[in-house]
Amino acid sequence: MTVHHQPGKERIDAVRGFNRFYTRQIGLLDEGLLKSAFSLTEARVLYELAHRDGLTATDLARDLGLDPGYLSRLLKKFEERGLVERAATEADARRSSIALTPAGRVAFAPLNQGSHDQVAALLDRLPAPEQDTLVKAMQTVQRLLGDRAEPKIPYMLRALQVGDIGWIIHRQGLLYAQEYGWDETYEALVAEILGAFVKSFDPKWERSWIAEREGVVGSVFVVRQSEAVAKLRLLYVEPSARGLGIGRRLVEECIGFARAKGYKTLTLWTNDVLISARRIYEAAGFKLADEERHHAFGKDLVGQNWNLEL
Repeated sequence: MTVHHQPGKERIDAVRGFNRFYTRQIGLLDEGLLKSAFSLTEARVLYELAHRDGLTATDLARDLGLDPGYLSRLLKKFEERGLVERAATEADARRSSIALTPAGRVAFAPLNQGSHDQVAALLDRLPAPEQDTLVKAMQTVQRLLGDRAEPKIPYMLRALQVGDIGWIIHRQGLLYAQEYGWDETYEALVAEILGAFVKSFDPKWERSWIAEREGVVGSVFVVRQSEAVAKLRLLYVEPSARGLGIGRRLVEECIGFARAKGYKTLTLWTNDVLISARRIYEAAGFKLADEERHHAFGKDLVGQNWNLEL
C-alpha cells in the first residue's frame, strides 16, 4: 500500500516562493513575452506548431491544458494574421491539422532565438559545474511532476561544450566509414571544418547545436559565409537516435537562426548517397542547386549544393 504524505505549509510556501522567483527570472509577468507582441500562451502555441507536425486544435488544447474556446479564438487571430493555416487530416477529412505558414515561421524565429539567448544569459552567470547542477535540478522537477511515460522526444539541444569537437570528429569519421565505406580523408575534413569553426567563431552570426540523449547523439553548425549567406555544416544523427525527429529539429533550428539574423540564403553541400539527409532538406524547403561528380573519401560520389531562400 502506498502512503501519501500531505505536504506541510513550509513545503507549500517554498514551492510558491520558487514559482514567484522563477516567474520574475524569465519575465513571465511582462506584457509581451521577450519584448514581443505575443503573450506567453501565444508563444507556446507557436512553439508547438513549429516543432510538431499534424497537430489539431484538440491536440493543442489537451497537451497545453487550454480551454478549447480560448484556443479557438487564439488560432482564429493567428489565421487572420496569416501565421497559421489549416488542412484536412489524412485520417479524418472532417478534422483539420494546423501548421505554421512561412510568415508564421518568420514570426516565431525571433521568439525562439530570444528564448535561447535569455536562457544562455541566465546560465552564463554561473560556472560550468553549477550550470550542470541547475540543469539536473530542473530535470528532476520535470521528472517528478511530469508524466511518467517516456517522453515523445527524449533528447535536449544545447550549445557546444569542451569535448564535443573531438567526439563529433570521431563519431562522424567512424559512422561514415561503417555506413558508406568512406576513408580517413572524410574524418580529416570534419576536423578541418570544426577546427576553423572554433578558431574563427563569431557568436553574433554563427551557432552550433548539440543533441544530447544520454550522451551526444547529433549535431549541426551554422557558419557565416557572407553578409547575406549562411552555411549549414556537418549535420549528423547517431543511429540509436534516428526516428526521433532530431535531424529535422536540428535543421529547423538552423533555419530559424538564419532568418532571425537576417541572412537571405542558407546553403549546404552534401553527397547524393545521404538519402535521409536529403529528405530532411527537401521537407524543410531546400532546393537542389546543382550536382557534380567527384572522387572523395575513397569513393566516386555526386556532390550536391542545396539552397534555401529565407
